[in-house]
Amino acid sequence: MALRSISENISENIVAVKDAISQAARAADRNPAEVRLIAVSKRKPASDISKAASAGIEDFGENFLQEAIPKIESLAHLGLRWHFIGAIQSNKTRAIATYFQWIHTIDRVKIARRLSEQCPDGKVLNLCIQVNVDGDPNKAGVAPADTAELLNVLMDLPRVKVRGLMTMLDRSSEPGNSYSHLAEIFDSLRPLADQWDTLSMGMSGDYRDAISAGATHVRVGTAIFGPRS
Repeated sequence: MALRSISENISENIVAVKDAISQAARAADRNPAEVRLIAVSKRKPASDISKAASAGIEDFGENFLQEAIPKIESLAHLGLRWHFIGAIQSNKTRAIATYFQWIHTIDRVKIARRLSEQCPDGKVLNLCIQVNVDGDPNKAGVAPADTAELLNVLMDLPRVKVRGLMTMLDRSSEPGNSYSHLAEIFDSLRPLADQWDTLSMGMSGDYRDAISAGATHVRVGTAIFGPRS
């Protein structure tokens, strides 16, 4: 799906994206309030994040830990929720557990266990299992057939709560079909989890398709902040 014209004004872009989310949700007979907008702020300065926060965004997604930490620290007074949506290296788990509230890219027991062990006292991390729904060899994520097994292991870890599933699509995939497939997997796993309420899927080019399929969290960057350098 082609992106609509993107304004240089972040606030205007947020209004446009929220309007599109509302339209997509209503078209799918859903309540727009069921869909949380995560503004993906990788490669964007703290000043842009502050503008987005002033326009009502509370959730921000970052891919790169070293880039994210200075922004999170400088904006701590805003009380934002930070979502880690990048690849996780074992030597970065302590910092990720410290600085982020949500982690969307769990596909290995080892990483989840380290996050659980290194989570600060009094904090609970919200986790999403990343599913390689298209079987793309270039994408991370657990195979659909292995998702239940991973979920069962993660459910026993302390200081983490497994909330749902996340995916990033193959560029050649048909978004409606792939997102519907992930939604089917999500529904099949519901009996195994305590608090199973998150489908993190959809980006700037296809978040309407994701909402139609049941997304509860959409990760939108370019349509809010403009192209990245």
